[in-house]
Amino acid sequence: MAVSPKIKEYLEKEGVAFEISEHPLAYTASEIAGSQHIAGKQMVKSVIVKNNGDFFMCVLPAIHLVDFEKLKSIAGMDELKLADEDEIAKLFPEYEIGAEPPFGHLYGLKVYADKVLEGDEEIVFNAGTHTDVVKMKFVDFKRLANPTIADIGTHI
Repeated sequence: MAVSPKIKEYLEKEGVAFEISEHPLAYTASEIAGSQHIAGKQMVKSVIVKNNGDFFMCVLPAIHLVDFEKLKSIAGMDELKLADEDEIAKLFPEYEIGAEPPFGHLYGLKVYADKVLEGDEEIVFNAGTHTDVVKMKFVDFKRLANPTIADIGTHI
């Protein structure tokens, strides 16, 4: 499967410089980081979370987990849960489950990004498949996604 046309077209329309790379089939951000020989903090993952039926996206380095207590405090939420695979499939029908790019705003989702990402010049993320990634500047991601930047993760 090739990179999601929606993401490629979006980045091109926005005039963002990016690179697409193919890698062996991998399902976790950590596996992808290893196969691409990049730091686990540079490889980001999108985690879909829900609060009382409302969905939103958390963008974190591969080497971090969402810290639900921190997120509850920052976002003023109380019933946080990970979205299940069926819910994710409905939210992102054109992507392979677990390979959602970090642009939740394109789907009406609020995006939270871990503040540790601000230390990276470039980020790498799934391009809608389990075999393709996109590399781009973090400042461009921040401009496009307009995430709430906060301490939402815990190092694994």
